[in-house]
Amino acid sequence: MTDRKPTTCMRCAVGCGYRQRAADGGRGVVDVRGDEDHPTNDGETCSRGVRETVDPRGERVTEPLIRRGGTLQPADWDTVLGTVSVRIIEALRKGNDNVAVLGSGQQTNEAAYALGKLARGGFGTRHYDANTTLCMASAVRAYVQAFGSDAPPPTYEDIPDAQTHVIWGANPKIAHPVLYRWIADSTIDDGDLIVVDPVESETAADADLHVRPEPGTDLSLARAVLARAVDDGLVDSEFVGRHTEGFEAMVGSLPDVDVAAETAGVSADRVAELAAAFDDRTIVYWGMGVNQSVQGTGTARSLIDLCLATGNLGPGSGPFSLTGQANSMGNRVCASKSSWPGYRPFDDAAHRKAIANEWGVPLSRLPDSSGPGFIRIIDEIARDNIDVCWTVATNPAAGMPDAGHVRDALDDAFLIVQDAFHSDTAELADVVLPAATWGESEGTVMNMERRVSRVTAARDPPENVRQDVDIIGAVADRVVPELFESTRLDPEALFDEVSALTGGTTADFSGISYERLSESLAVRWPAPDAENEGGYRYYDRGGGAGSDGDETAEGAAGSWSFHTDSGRARFSNASHEGVPEPIDGEYPLTLTTGRRPDAYNTGVRTRTDAGGGRAMAARVHPETIADNLAAFDRGKTVIESRRSSVAVEVAPDADVPPGLVWLPVHNPAANRLTLSAADPESAEPNLKQCAIALSAPSRGDTDLTGSPERANGTGSHS
Repeated sequence: MTDRKPTTCMRCAVGCGYRQRAADGGRGVVDVRGDEDHPTNDGETCSRGVRETVDPRGERVTEPLIRRGGTLQPADWDTVLGTVSVRIIEALRKGNDNVAVLGSGQQTNEAAYALGKLARGGFGTRHYDANTTLCMASAVRAYVQAFGSDAPPPTYEDIPDAQTHVIWGANPKIAHPVLYRWIADSTIDDGDLIVVDPVESETAADADLHVRPEPGTDLSLARAVLARAVDDGLVDSEFVGRHTEGFEAMVGSLPDVDVAAETAGVSADRVAELAAAFDDRTIVYWGMGVNQSVQGTGTARSLIDLCLATGNLGPGSGPFSLTGQANSMGNRVCASKSSWPGYRPFDDAAHRKAIANEWGVPLSRLPDSSGPGFIRIIDEIARDNIDVCWTVATNPAAGMPDAGHVRDALDDAFLIVQDAFHSDTAELADVVLPAATWGESEGTVMNMERRVSRVTAARDPPENVRQDVDIIGAVADRVVPELFESTRLDPEALFDEVSALTGGTTADFSGISYERLSESLAVRWPAPDAENEGGYRYYDRGGGAGSDGDETAEGAAGSWSFHTDSGRARFSNASHEGVPEPIDGEYPLTLTTGRRPDAYNTGVRTRTDAGGGRAMAARVHPETIADNLAAFDRGKTVIESRRSSVAVEVAPDADVPPGLVWLPVHNPAANRLTLSAADPESAEPNLKQCAIALSAPSRGDTDLTGSPERANGTGSHS
């Protein structure tokens, strides 16, 4: 029996520490258990994180594949890399933007940095993004607008100190079980749990108060609550006066409480109860129910406004977005996606010059724009403006809205798919590059509270499988050989390179090294030196690296410093403008999606067979079924939107309100129905609401088990 090596769970962004060793046999990659010494989770685990790590059910890609005669066939690495490099070089001759690169929150920091360096500094393309835009872009934009920098202010240490926990548009009991245990433990004695969700989720079932807005009206409800807090005298005038700006303009923009509450379908009494919660020391958590909306940024800003106005900024309180993918934050900090490493502004001339000098590339090669975002990159491919698309650890054919449009676009491009498991996107590929998975890769990740920790290899990948950084280095060596010093990229050297680039920035982790992580296991940024680490963000303890963490908001007067021009946090004045696709006579019902307890992302690692397994059920209120009886036949119906239709099994469920149909987000067919409208500020899609109708099934209807070719999920390495 070998010694167990410390590593990090890659199932979600809680960032639990594991101890792992190579599996003794069977399908499993590694054998893991919780790491009691890890500062993030103290040995706690969740069953899904362990199961997906120990025994992934997906179909591994174990050798390079190339399309010949219309089918994917095995090939050697020299052949596929030669083909990939020739096609990329030919595309770049027509212009830097003729190549698209799509990364993922499942990559390590090192792989994300290397891919971004190649896309931006090697190819010079604007058409580069990651699937983190599909889930966290609205929260990111809100943080930047309010505080001048990304990432939530609170840390996990603040959860036990909060008196009230408001969970808005999220179901952490299912999505983040370890974190939810801390929340639940905090409410056992005298704490309160409030959930805002149209559906009676597993989390909502535990709540002291469950508020159920109409889908797509979260912004209207948030502004109503903020207006009521102002009317009821809950404003912390001292904090607002000392540390914020824009309060009067925000108050002037607030709607009438009763009108906004009616728009949200919530009673005025419920609005008052929700506002009163912020009179205590409160953390407000939110997830995809807020972010995945055309008004996601405005809603996230409004939740931040609630914290600012009521003085709920400081230990034991504050705005805390819940991140899904394991390394979403690391991708944002390291990958040169919407900012240069360390959140350096993308369009700042001095930062652009510093990056060009560090990378040894002409300044003119760096794109002058971070690009149109994930959704619009696909649109550019559909318009034949992009010849080559390279996806790494992501599955846009399943995970993006209006998936039929996405499939058609990708099918027309020369598609390179780099992944550990077969997926819907891989089935469309011209070349598939087999990548290592958890337990086979070296690197680091960042969790949602900014802690950096190691990901280690307990075993070598299969013979013809390579780590992400090795594949990226091999492509770079053939296309821009001067970009990296070696074809075989060293993860530790990449980490040292990107960490140095963050020095002096708002996301400084230049004081973190592999050696430090081997001793401390996890370190939270900002960490500008080898002794300190960050705590609660934006509280200046007098020249230290992070936040004091022992002060309260009331006792911290004069000690706050935000990364805005004025040094103050900024209020917003967003207004609800309606949903992008209202119901009507033709499409009278609303579709929404959510997570199930037995799968994550779109389920690549949890599919039980190549055909996609059993059909997934739509949850529908019995009243909705009774009102649409002609649309049901032997427990099935067809869900139709303006984009597509799918046949589903039906699960009568009174936890779903009348007029709403709920589908599991993990199934690849669900996104054939969703629409690609996006938040104009964040480019995040409106995945949680669209108009649908129900009709009777007939022979030949596509069942909601996935695409006819293959039903695998999204998210590759995860």
